[in-house]
Amino acid sequence: MMGPYWMRGFGSMLLMGFFWIVVIGIVIWGFSVILRRPKEPERSISHADSPMEILKRRYAKGEIDQEEYETKKKDLSQ
Repeated sequence: MMGPYWMRGFGSMLLMGFFWIVVIGIVIWGFSVILRRPKEPERSISHADSPMEILKRRYAKGEIDQEEYETKKKDLSQ
């Protein structure tokens, strides 16, 4: 009953298990690449933005403090 080919069934089971491990790994890797992508690129400054809008945005982000904001606002209004 156990001829020279009796391991063929066991070997194919191992190969099939390895195949499914690789497939599941690729699927998990694909999801991680998709989920790591930035949702939306940061809005770049366009030529349509006025200097006052840029100043307001910088103040809102905390890039400049209130004193600097007021000084630059006064400079822009002149």
